[in-house]
Amino acid sequence: MIDPDKLLRWPLPPVTQAYTERDSALYALGLGLVRANPAPPTALRCVYEGAAGGMAVLPTLATVLATGPFWMQDPATGITWQRLLHAEQRLEIHRPLPAAATVVGEHRVDAIVDKGADKGALMLLSRRLFDQASGDLLATVGSTAFLRGDGGFGGRSDGAPPPHPVPADRPADHVVEHPTRPEQALLYRLSGDLNPLHADPAVAQAAGFAQPILHGLCSYGIAGLAVLAALCGHEPRRLKRLDLRFANPVFPGETLVTEIWRLDAGRAALRVRVPARADAKRQVVLDHGLAEFTDAA
Repeated sequence: MIDPDKLLRWPLPPVTQAYTERDSALYALGLGLVRANPAPPTALRCVYEGAAGGMAVLPTLATVLATGPFWMQDPATGITWQRLLHAEQRLEIHRPLPAAATVVGEHRVDAIVDKGADKGALMLLSRRLFDQASGDLLATVGSTAFLRGDGGFGGRSDGAPPPHPVPADRPADHVVEHPTRPEQALLYRLSGDLNPLHADPAVAQAAGFAQPILHGLCSYGIAGLAVLAALCGHEPRRLKRLDLRFANPVFPGETLVTEIWRLDAGRAALRVRVPARADAKRQVVLDHGLAEFTDAA
C-alpha cells in the first residue's frame, strides 16, 4: 500500500539534459510534421537549422525534456507500477524553447488523490523546465498518473483537476486531420521514450494489444500541431498552454482528427478522435482538452 506522505516527500533530484537542433528536428519529424517534399515553409523551419529567420521549436518538445528516470518502479514507493497509466498531460509555456540548449528539470509530486480501494489513485506531478545558461523558466510540464492498483489507502479524495468541458451543443469550429504512419512509433521513440510497448510485438501482445501502440505523448504532440495550424498560424511562439486527457490508445497508421472549439479570446476546447473505428466508444483518444494562445503573432 502506498504512503501518500512518503510519496509527497520523495527525493526527486534535478535532471539536466543537453539537446541540439537535431533533437528538435527529430521530435518534429516523429510527430509527422513533414509529409511532403518540398516541406511547406511553416514545417521546414521546425526541422531545418538553416531556415530563414532561424530554426523554430515546437512547444510540445518540452514534454520530453529532462524527464529523468522511472522512479515509480522503485519497490520502496509501494506503487504497483505495472498497472500505472498516463492519464493526463498539461503544459504551460513561459518562454519559447531554444532550438538547442541545456535545460534543468525540477520535479515534484504535487498531490495524491485516493479514488477508493477498487478505483485506484491519482498522482499529480509537475516539472519546471529551466534554461541552464540564462536561468529562465521555459515551461511547466504537468501530468497525472493513474495508479490503478493503489487506491484505498485512506487518503483525501479531492484535489483532482476537473476535466475541461468540450462543447456538446455545437459543431467544432476547426477540424484538422493527421494521418499517422505505420512506423511512426519507431521514429518517435528516438525522442526518448524507449518503452518496448511501442516497438516489440511480443511486449504489446503481453499487454493486451494486437500490435505496438503509438506513444500517448506522440498523439498529444499531434494535437499540438493541429492547434498551431488552426489557431496560431503555424507560429510555435503563440501556443501558451495545452492540456489533454488520455482516453484510448492509438495504433500507428490510424488517422487522428482533432476537433477544436473556440471559446473566449485566446482559449479553445479540443478533443482527438479516430473516426474510422467501428466502436464509437473507442473513437475518442484524447479528450477534455484546453488550449491557450495569443491571438496575434
